[in-house]
Amino acid sequence: MIEIENLSKDFSGFKAVDNISFSVSPGEVLGFLGPNGAGKSTTMKMLSGFITPTSGRIRVMGKSVIRRPVATKQHIGYLPEGAPLYVDMTPPDFLNFVARMRGVAAASRKSSIERVIHQLHLESVAHKRIDELSKGFKRRVGIAQAILHDPDVLVLDEPTDGLDPNQKHEVRKLIRNLSADKIVILSTHILEEVTAVCNRALVIANGRLLADDTPHGLQRRSRFDQALTLELGSGVDSAACTRALKNLDTVAEVEATTTESNLRVTVFPVDALTDKSVMQHQVLQLAKASEWPVVSSRVEAGRLEDVFRDITGGSHV
Repeated sequence: MIEIENLSKDFSGFKAVDNISFSVSPGEVLGFLGPNGAGKSTTMKMLSGFITPTSGRIRVMGKSVIRRPVATKQHIGYLPEGAPLYVDMTPPDFLNFVARMRGVAAASRKSSIERVIHQLHLESVAHKRIDELSKGFKRRVGIAQAILHDPDVLVLDEPTDGLDPNQKHEVRKLIRNLSADKIVILSTHILEEVTAVCNRALVIANGRLLADDTPHGLQRRSRFDQALTLELGSGVDSAACTRALKNLDTVAEVEATTTESNLRVTVFPVDALTDKSVMQHQVLQLAKASEWPVVSSRVEAGRLEDVFRDITGGSHV
């Protein structure tokens, strides 16, 4: 439903987006992940038809965004970064204006506005001017205008940036619900957003596409993926414990940290080990044989922050 081929955008010699290609299928919630200034917003603006690419192709529902901009925009709901609004209007007035601009039929205009007001829980502020609303409610109004015409594709640029934890939770829940029958593309620099909402992630930096994977797939690139952390009681010699663990052929590295009362040891499996549970089993067997007082043990999940830094820092992907 969305095809992007060799897309680039130059601004007076600065290449904001550099020859990126990807496609998105129905049912996917695609997280466009990257640091500030990576080219995420520029890509979103080109996808939505807001700015014209320097080169490349964008097709939405089989139509060219460049050649048939009006036809493709009918399929797209777009929330720009910051959610610009006409703040002197009330939410219903603003949504009525958007519905008219979108060409929503007069017969269904009222029901469409009522639907999105209910979806975004805007009933309690419907009588207020938008400039009187909190940042969270303003963001909800921005999302409401994006879904008012029931688009096939929803493009959200930093949808939860600046919101408090409760507001973020509500917006993410809404995005998950909307993804049941729409393609959703959201750009973000918030790593937790990707794991909370997305089933696919693209990583972009300096205008270039560096990785395309599921959030879980990205996490598995972390050195912490399937590492084992032991909390050992007092009396265990840190140096001797580390040496014993490093002697296991399934162990690549050991990190030991002394806390107030315990010794915390994280054991990393060798990369070539297909079944990381083999290492975990050997470590626990060694702990038992060595009579180390194991207070607790846990298998670590991959740390997306580490992977993100590795990828955007120029490491091979």
